[in-house]
Amino acid sequence: MPKDIVVIGGVATGPKAAARARRRDAKARITIVEQGRLISYAGCGMPYFMSGLIENVAELTRTAAGIDRDPAYFRDYKDIEVLTGTRAERIDRQRKEVALVEVDTGKTSTIHYDKLVLATGAVPVMPPVSGLDLGRVFRLSHPDDAVAIRKSAFSRGTRHVTVVGGGLIGIETAECLAESGFDVTVVEMLPHVLAALLDPEISALIENYLRSSGVELRTGERLLELQGDENGNVTKVITDKGEIQTDMAVVAIGVRPNVSLAVEAGLETGPTGAIAVNEYLQTSDPDIYAGGDCVENTHLVSGKKVFVPLGSTANKHGRIIGDNVTGGQSTFEGVAGTTVLKVLDYKVGRTGLTEQEALRLGYKVRAAIAPSADSAHYYPDNKKITVKLVADAATDRVLGAQVLGEGEAIKRIDVVATALTFGATIDQLSKLDLGYAPPFNTAIDAVHQAANVARNKRDGLAVSLTASEVHDKLVRGDDFIFLDVRQRHEYEERERIEDPRVKLIPLGELRRRLGELPKDAEIVTICAFSLRGYEAQRILSGAGFKNVKFVDGGLSSWPYEKWVGKK
Repeated sequence: MPKDIVVIGGVATGPKAAARARRRDAKARITIVEQGRLISYAGCGMPYFMSGLIENVAELTRTAAGIDRDPAYFRDYKDIEVLTGTRAERIDRQRKEVALVEVDTGKTSTIHYDKLVLATGAVPVMPPVSGLDLGRVFRLSHPDDAVAIRKSAFSRGTRHVTVVGGGLIGIETAECLAESGFDVTVVEMLPHVLAALLDPEISALIENYLRSSGVELRTGERLLELQGDENGNVTKVITDKGEIQTDMAVVAIGVRPNVSLAVEAGLETGPTGAIAVNEYLQTSDPDIYAGGDCVENTHLVSGKKVFVPLGSTANKHGRIIGDNVTGGQSTFEGVAGTTVLKVLDYKVGRTGLTEQEALRLGYKVRAAIAPSADSAHYYPDNKKITVKLVADAATDRVLGAQVLGEGEAIKRIDVVATALTFGATIDQLSKLDLGYAPPFNTAIDAVHQAANVARNKRDGLAVSLTASEVHDKLVRGDDFIFLDVRQRHEYEERERIEDPRVKLIPLGELRRRLGELPKDAEIVTICAFSLRGYEAQRILSGAGFKNVKFVDGGLSSWPYEKWVGKK
């Protein structure tokens, strides 16, 4: 008898699982149930349609060959039946049936399954405030939302847009609207944007960049309500620190797993609130599988359960589920939490654990910041990137990394994601045989440099302070010498820290000017990227100075604008 495979959810995991199952089993009866009218759409592309970079929203539902992924496509190309506009109401695990309702007509029916796949995704979290039903207030979870946002944004009179939420979706939305020429304000309740993804000093660099690009950021500010005009359209965003006049608002404060159908069926959820699955992506019912944004995963570094909703993971889940509902034994070990995004001209990414996450989990952390160019310094159009590497000080195991900059940052994130997946140490990371040619890389890659900084710290050669630690010293009024070791023209023509404790001695002059520095003073060295600052620290330490440190990342990683000026 042919096997009945029913898939609930038609966006990423569901169609992938169905297509994989068909390739493995030519005779199975496979049905996808989707309550919306669109299936198999590229949700991650929605911000780029909003900005106009993608002209036609239909591109999000087409294959690379330009074929519409509609029910007819799945019928003709895959021999898969797709029921759009159909909601799964209830799962009867004893009868192995799913109760269905047609959204438009209310007509009910049931469908039998031998194997059931739950790919119900996630739903937006909406804050408990008034005014969310006003006109020109949007969320972004479906291509229809993207169409509505674009139509509203490009209508006559729209100048200012407020984005509530400074997480992944909020920042992607803000950057697309800013690139389209709108005045954008981001309201974020937490102290920093992208706070769930990045350490504070890396978030601060992005915040400085966004502000310098004209995006207004209001962090540490909580939404209270939305107010509208007599026509019922939003005009004000009210927070605990004031009000913002606006023409439009997008609420993007995060998502939660859509688990109601699973919970009502008695399936287990895990500590994150998402559906609990084993390595085969089976739920607590061995005939029901689940994947994508509705399930939790195991973190490959910490071993903890995490909720990390990503399209890339959803597609991996789909393939594994397709194997296993047709008799396979494929496994999914977990995720590294690798997340990347575009922020105007910056590429931003993280993988593994941040320093803050590692500390909360009880690791003794060794962190290293390494600004670098993404190609040889003499090659035209090289661009800057900054790598922050996080390692376990007890074992030297790589725990994670964050990378940002206008240069090729994502390549470096992928290198570290691969390394930490296989349990690499900082020594092993520093010796990876990465590709080198001047157009593509520096002779010692930025990832190598970050690993080498961590090794130098471990071996007692590199003694540093973070930018935030030095900033705190400046604010407190600590007595120390802040030694800038750049060339004189760099100091005079580029950004520098304005403070009476700053003293300029270029690195090339330092050895012959040691007498200008008291040996009992605390000295903190700084340069552009931290390499010369580190060399200055070694020179001074070798000359008998006892209390010398350099600033991790140098001025490239200094996020405190009030201390930096230009002549």
